Amino acid sequence: MRNTALALVALLLTSLVAVGAASAKTGKSQATVINGAGSTFVSPLVSLWTPALGTAFDYTIQYSAVGSGAGISAITNRSVDFGASDAPLTTDQFNACNGCVQIPWALAGTAMPYNIPGGPARLHLNGDIIAKIYLGQITYWDDPAIKAINTQLEAGATLPHLAITPVYRTGNSGTTYNFTDYLTSVSTQWASQVGRGQSVNWPAGVGASGSAGVAGVVKNTPGAICYVDTAFALANGLHFGAIQNAAGNYIFPSIRNVAAAGATVKSVPAGNELHIVNPDKSNPAAYPISTYTYIILPLKTSNAAALRKMVFWALTQGQSGKYTAKLYFAPIPKVVLVAAEKTLQGISN
Repeated sequence: MRNTALALVALLLTSLVAVGAASAKTGKSQATVINGAGSTFVSPLVSLWTPALGTAFDYTIQYSAVGSGAGISAITNRSVDFGASDAPLTTDQFNACNGCVQIPWALAGTAMPYNIPGGPARLHLNGDIIAKIYLGQITYWDDPAIKAINTQLEAGATLPHLAITPVYRTGNSGTTYNFTDYLTSVSTQWASQVGRGQSVNWPAGVGASGSAGVAGVVKNTPGAICYVDTAFALANGLHFGAIQNAAGNYIFPSIRNVAAAGATVKSVPAGNELHIVNPDKSNPAAYPISTYTYIILPLKTSNAAALRKMVFWALTQGQSGKYTAKLYFAPIPKVVLVAAEKTLQGISN
């Protein structure tokens, strides 16, 4: 009898282990992996979204911050489920992507961090000065144009005779697109000689790879200045400049000021391409180097249901301050949100 009882217990334990293993296997098979690649600008926000999406939907988001250009290439080749870019797709890129849409899913500002030992606590810059720095025409921090603005706005401000090292992104970068879009709008010389794009022929400066790369160069190079999303400037403990907007105000890329720039969009065109740099003087609080950043999706995909859920969550719950505020991202305004959700509905198997 005792042997029979032991045999029954052993059989029961074996059965329970088998059921447990089957359950674990079933649970694992139900987990959905979503692969994305692209913008370094939006990567800190995606990193915060990822665990929340795992909790909400049992999704595993694997995102490679390889830059907007590489992200566009990856979704074009269908080697990922989604791409991410701070630059809107060109006509050629749309055609090459063969049935893709772009959806604005985040809003933030491009900061201008600097490293000026002994310089002002708050550096003030305008579009003309920034353009001339990157054109190689203003080469020292004590240039009369820079001194005039900063001594006027900050009593006792001093600027050392220190060479300026402008730092730019190498490769195809959506942040470069945003920055050169701004320079094109504030400088006729920049517009005619260089223009805007994900990659341009820089007249001056040194290049670095990715947002972390340019921020790192500035952190380690006295006299350097760069353009980078505000989250990376904060992560590297860098001071960033107050930039003059069209209304004449010198402002920082705060959530309020980026939101003011984002709110200048009154209607969204069919392709969702948005430009919000240098808003006119009727927007006194608008930070002038702000951008929407996009997720790029194929209209037909086997992961359609999961992608719709993920992006809808990002557009709604993901805009909450508990995700966006610490990274200086601003919530997307209603007119853009409505257009984004309408485009999202077109994603199908």
